[in-house]
Amino acid sequence: MKFVCFHLMPYRPLDLDAANDHRSAWVVLPNSLYDPKKGAAEYDSYLDQLAYAEPLGFDAIGVNEHHQTAYGMMPAPNLIASALIQRTKKVQIAILGRALPLVSNPINIAEEFAMLDVLSKGRIITGFVRGIGAEYHSTGVNPAFSHERFHEAHDLIIKAWTTPGPFEFEGEHFRFRYVNLWPKPYQTPHPPVWIPSMGSRETVVWASAPERKYPFMVTFSPETAVVRYHNMYREAALAHGYTAAGGQLGWAVPIYVAATDERARDEAREGIETLFNNFLRMPPEMLLPPGYTSISSLKVTMKMRPALGAQPHKQTVEDLIASGTP
Repeated sequence: MKFVCFHLMPYRPLDLDAANDHRSAWVVLPNSLYDPKKGAAEYDSYLDQLAYAEPLGFDAIGVNEHHQTAYGMMPAPNLIASALIQRTKKVQIAILGRALPLVSNPINIAEEFAMLDVLSKGRIITGFVRGIGAEYHSTGVNPAFSHERFHEAHDLIIKAWTTPGPFEFEGEHFRFRYVNLWPKPYQTPHPPVWIPSMGSRETVVWASAPERKYPFMVTFSPETAVVRYHNMYREAALAHGYTAAGGQLGWAVPIYVAATDERARDEAREGIETLFNNFLRMPPEMLLPPGYTSISSLKVTMKMRPALGAQPHKQTVEDLIASGTP
């Protein structure tokens, strides 16, 4: 088992009362609520926290990508990873993840990861995601092409990392006369690829395919959903003709450690409840825009998340623990 110290870098000074006048902390929250001087202090604090994970013994430190939201101030996680490379020596740095469908040139992502991998002497873990539904409102990318753009960008990046250049690439969404990476990745054949996801059968089947066997990480989901998707991955692996290893299954979950359970609940309460009740608040049309997911996956999501589309009551730490979330 490996432990990753993962960070979202939310904007903690946010005026929550003012933010609650808007339907979400994503996309529509006015940036007049952001103070760059306070934001600079936040980045200093967060980089110190992540770098401290190395002497604490974590196997990796994790960053991610989100856009136009107070939930996560990392629109360019490659920049945060670069800063962390300079502050650490041995710990792996997991960029979980990079939203492939949102970019116009996947070669840039291939170059960025290759450069980071060389700078860190092989400490980079690659995380590829489609980006949650809100990202498509932020970027103007058509969510109906999300799956197509993700798979095509992934294939181009892997080929760019592993095939001597220059070569041509002709796809439906991306076309390049010359693909010829300088630099190439430090790791052979390329940095490990992880797939963080809120879960869909299509993603599970694709990630578990024998030519990939990518670790699948279920994010911010209750225990029942995690068990369902992990079992789905194991079943997909068996259908592919092999048994999934433990290292192919992951769970991104908030964890707080203290001397007693009571103290842990008391100390974590404000942060956890603010995360789930304020920063994660999002209407269903923003979370799942039309075309973002298949009909079959949407039905499963609606079944697993019955409160979707409703305005659920404020969740307490006790509620979240009972659901198996943190």
